[in-house]
Parts: sequence; C-alpha cells; structure tokens
Amino acid sequence: MSSAKANIGVVGLAVMGSNLARNLASREGNSVAVYNRTGSKTDELVAEHPEAGFVPSKTVAEFAASLEQPRTAIIMVQAGAATNAVIDQLVAEFEPGDIIVDGGNALFTDTIRREAAVRETGIHFVGCGISGGEEGALNGPSLMPGGTVESYETLGPILRSIAALADDGEPCVTHIGTDGAGHFVKMVHNGIEYADMQLIGEAYDLIRRGTGKTPAEIAEIFAAWNTTELESYLIEITAEVLRQVDAETGSPLVDVILDAAGAKGTGAWTVQSALNLGVPSTGIAEATFARSLSSQLGQRAQAKGLPGPEAAAVDDADAFIEDVRLALYASKIIAYSQGFDIIVAGAEEHGWNIDKGEVAKIWRAGCIIRARFLERITEAYAEQPDLVALVLAPFFTDAVAGGQDAWRRVVQYAAGSGIPAPAFSSTLAYYDGLRADRLPAALVQGQRDFFGAHTYRRVDREGSFHTEWSGDRSETAL
Repeated sequence: MSSAKANIGVVGLAVMGSNLARNLASREGNSVAVYNRTGSKTDELVAEHPEAGFVPSKTVAEFAASLEQPRTAIIMVQAGAATNAVIDQLVAEFEPGDIIVDGGNALFTDTIRREAAVRETGIHFVGCGISGGEEGALNGPSLMPGGTVESYETLGPILRSIAALADDGEPCVTHIGTDGAGHFVKMVHNGIEYADMQLIGEAYDLIRRGTGKTPAEIAEIFAAWNTTELESYLIEITAEVLRQVDAETGSPLVDVILDAAGAKGTGAWTVQSALNLGVPSTGIAEATFARSLSSQLGQRAQAKGLPGPEAAAVDDADAFIEDVRLALYASKIIAYSQGFDIIVAGAEEHGWNIDKGEVAKIWRAGCIIRARFLERITEAYAEQPDLVALVLAPFFTDAVAGGQDAWRRVVQYAAGSGIPAPAFSSTLAYYDGLRADRLPAALVQGQRDFFGAHTYRRVDREGSFHTEWSGDRSETAL
C-alpha cells in the first residue's frame, strides 16, 4: 500500500468511474485514490494511465487510509444493492465529518433514506447527479450535488474543478439542495431528455414519411436546424446518427437498428413522481410510454393489419419541414416547462430550496440536454424568480405563439396520415388545456359527486357542495 494521501477517492472503476477518476486526476490540485472490488480493474487503470498518479488500494480499509481528512469518496457503482454494500463498507472505515458521494443514477427517495441513515454516524452523504455520459465524465460533466451545505464547502471546489464549462466560463455545478435534491433534479433532467429525444424522433419520422427524404438528406436538415434556436447536443448527434451507413448492408444505419427503444428507469421515475406530486408532465409521460410501446414487438407484429390511413405526401416539402421545426421548438418549450414544474413541486414537497435559474445554468454544457435555449431559461428565472410556469415567461410565450399555427398543422397532418406523434400531440393538448377558459373537469367533478359523494366547489361562492343525486337533487353546503 502507498503512503501517499489523496484529496478525493473513486470507488467503482467501470467506464464511468474510471473516466471520472481520470478527469479528477487531470485537474490541478487533485490527487485521486482509486478502489474497485475486482482488483484487476484497479491494476489496469493504474497501468494504462501512469500520468494520472493514482493512489491504488486493494481493500476498503486501505482506500480509507489513503485519503486526506476529511475523507471524500465518490461511489460509481450500480444503483441498488451494490451501492448499499459500498456505503456500508465506507461507513465502517470513515469518521464523523467525512463525505460519501453517490454519483450513480439513484432514485432520489433512496438517497433521502441513505442520507438520513448515514447522518446518524456523523458522516455526510451526498447524492450527486452526473450527466454527460462517458464523454462527460472524462472531459467535464454537468454535476447536481445534494447534501449538506457543510459538505459542499469541501466537495464544491473539487466538483468545480472537473465540471463542464459554459460559454461564459462558469462551471456547470451548483449545490442543488439537501438530501435527495441532487438526484431528484438529475431524474427530472433525464425525464426532459426522454421528451427531447422523442420529439426529435417524431420530427424525423414526419419528415421522412411526409416528404420521402432519405436519412442522409434529413441529416442535413437537422444540421441546419442546429444553427437555429434548436441548437443542442441532441440535434447535433441526430444528424450524425442519420448520416451513418451500415458497413455490412450499405443501408442507413437507422434502418438497420431495431425500432425498440430501451430505458433505464429514470423516465418512469419522473412520470411516477409527477403523478405523485399532481403535476401534469404529458410530454415526458408520452415519451416514456412511446418507448414502452416500441418494445411491445409481439403486439405490434399482430396489429400491423389494423385499419388506418396511409401517410400522404405533403404538397410543399420545404414549408412542411419548417412547420415541423417550429412544432419541435414549441413542443420542446412545453416539455421543459413541465419539467421545471416537477422541480418546483418536488422542492415544495421535500423542503428543498432549489434555484431554478441555477439549474438551467448548469445544464448549459456537459449534460445530454445542453442547448442554446437554456440561456433563455436562466434569463427567464433571473427576471421572474417566482415565475408560475416557464411557458408564461414573455420570451417563451412569444416563441410558442409564433410557432403554434405550424404546430397545429403538423399534429393535424400526423393524425390524418396515421403517423404516431404522441409527444407533439400531447404537448399541444397540454398547451390548449393550460390556456382554456373552462375545462370539462367540471363535468368530471359532477360525475365524481354523483357516484361517490366526492363534493364539488362552485364558481360563485366559497365552500364544498354535494347534490342529493339519489334523492330530491337538492344541494347541500358542507
């Protein structure tokens, strides 16, 4: 065992963990201790990257001894039982004031529970969302740490040293809030990511079916869109995917890939949390359900004979493509607005003081949903910290107003041509529901009172009321 001391340690040296360790080691002032349950992975990392000056350990006890006090260790192992096991091992070796950071995609309620348990030992536990994938872990991710303010005083400078830098030079990291706040915000980030990806997929599908353009031609359309207000990492990589040709068949790779999308659970977690909080998140929900439907291969195979219209070629391809671009932007705004509504409701539910503008700031670089218009979100919350809904900020209201005619034409075309566009359609329906003077919820509430005596409120006076539906139909104030 080396006698060297490190200021930060990483446990779990699969691709994400090893890349994060390399990132940490490359920053001035950091010395990195590394440990993996399978010792050969530690040996490989140290041998392949001698320039990093890693401090390796064979046991958890050695790992703890190799860290400067207060000890700080980042866990990068599989969520669930593996994370629990490592936490228990570190707690046995660490002392009050030390810091354990879970950098995995943990469910935020697990983080709340773990933080409360670890806090009893005097050790700080931090759930930290990390976005950017393998590349981000190595070159600069967006970081969303929770935990105590005290722990962030030690951890903050370390995380700032490795975070992605926005165009203005600011590192993409901020203290999100206590206990599970960091993992909660990362969960919502991933939910927005689901919506963003589904919307892009629908835009591609509509253009291909409506205009007959090839994937390579659509790639150039997305590349052009990436110079507009839609500029983002996801639009950029979409063009790259559509350009790719399969070496074996010579076909566009997108035509060779099975059309069944995978999911790791964070989209479902976001939707479940939104339901629990009573927050409509239709864009995220439909994106999540669209992945589920895509994977129902048996049902889909048998349902191909169901009747429906054929996709009709559009009369003016250029005008249609511009309509799709505007619809994509409007739908994207709604999906982000819904995502921030979830963050607001979660913060209220759990007593977190989450700065929405700061969240938008740290998503400007490093993360998967990094995009030009996140600057506008930051500005919107800076101008109106108590903004009721993101879509009500003047910039976004104007943007949606400018694109809504195109949005409606696209949804109408999709429905008339039998092309599934659940994210486009549901975000438009949400927008119309939000702006409606009256909703049919009045009838729903009347139905609820009829069969279950759930009562209703009136528009003309205060209080709750019940109609004697099985009696004389008189109304009672309760």
